[in-house]
Amino acid sequence: MPDFSIESGLIVAGHRLICGVDEAGRGCLAGAVTAASVILNPNDLPDGVDDSKKLSAARRSELYDLIMEKALGVGVAFVEASEIDSTNILIATMKAMRLAIHELPMRPGYACIDGNIIPQELPCLASAYVGGDRRSLTIAAASIVAKESRSRLMKRLDQALPGYGFATHDGYGTDAHLEALSRLGPSPQHRMTFAPLKPWRTEPEVTKPRKRKAPAPAQLSFFDAIA
Repeated sequence: MPDFSIESGLIVAGHRLICGVDEAGRGCLAGAVTAASVILNPNDLPDGVDDSKKLSAARRSELYDLIMEKALGVGVAFVEASEIDSTNILIATMKAMRLAIHELPMRPGYACIDGNIIPQELPCLASAYVGGDRRSLTIAAASIVAKESRSRLMKRLDQALPGYGFATHDGYGTDAHLEALSRLGPSPQHRMTFAPLKPWRTEPEVTKPRKRKAPAPAQLSFFDAIA
């Protein structure tokens, strides 16, 4: 169960306004990758916060509302499928995390990032924590906000793009999603660079350079040959 010990150590070291940062939707076949940053109030921590992957959808929604009520600041950012395809999922995820920190209503003093990579160009000092959503309360809170924000977005996409079941699987590669893809083909929200979308990718034609024929040997007349 995550706790506030990492944040407490940073506060003792002189840092203030500690934000946790996490992402959601990195492995999905459709929709944006989402990141959230959360600054909790050390004097009013929300009860029951855990890694979002361990929570039911109903419990996650309840905790999302509680975090939004109690947190000192929350920032959420989305990087769309088209940008994921034009860069790659790692670059898009780092961008979403960076933007989520900039979306906070105040500048944080320190960022605790889930994972092993720190995004570039942050407005504060930062450390990365592998399995941070299981260790840090603020990262766990960010994981809940990111996952719930993305889930609500996918429900809206389900209304705009019916038939894929986005409201049910949030864009993950479930059997139902793959079956819908086989019937409907990809939508504009699908990540065409991801492997399951390969059958629908249009690969650019590579024009092979034409081989130039070697010049024919010069024809010598009889008089040239004996000259």
